[in-house]
Amino acid sequence: MAEDKKYYMTEEGLQKLEEELEHLKTTRRQEVVERIKLARDFGDLSENSEYDTAKEDQAFIEGRINQIENMIRNSVIIEDDGNNDEVSLGKSVTFKELPDGDEEVYTIVGSAESDPLEGKISNDSPMAQSLLGKRVGDVANVSTPGGDMEVEIINIQ
Repeated sequence: MAEDKKYYMTEEGLQKLEEELEHLKTTRRQEVVERIKLARDFGDLSENSEYDTAKEDQAFIEGRINQIENMIRNSVIIEDDGNNDEVSLGKSVTFKELPDGDEEVYTIVGSAESDPLEGKISNDSPMAQSLLGKRVGDVANVSTPGGDMEVEIINIQ
């Protein structure tokens, strides 16, 4: 049997998943059941778009519940090791694009809680892969959709 994928996340990320799971199981699941009941009252199900839409929503919710349960079951909590000498999972890294770019800050998290708009990048992303293991002052070559760029590590916390 294949080994399940591990989902690296912070304690905060795990808590958010647990809250989403609870909301889906209690609120959203019940809402869609009510919509299905209501749509059945409209009569012929073969031409009932409300019923079809509600059933599609139900399938999506059940799929998301299964996905989150799997992620929680296979979660690995990122512990702060107190070592800010090296870029690693759970660390925030400040870098600047060379030769004269602006400073940017990203936190490297597991794929389950990545959100680039919030400054959280997945440890599986090309950028994170380029930064992992680097130290302050090191230069990393980062592959981006717009081409390669060199960045200098300014701070790790």
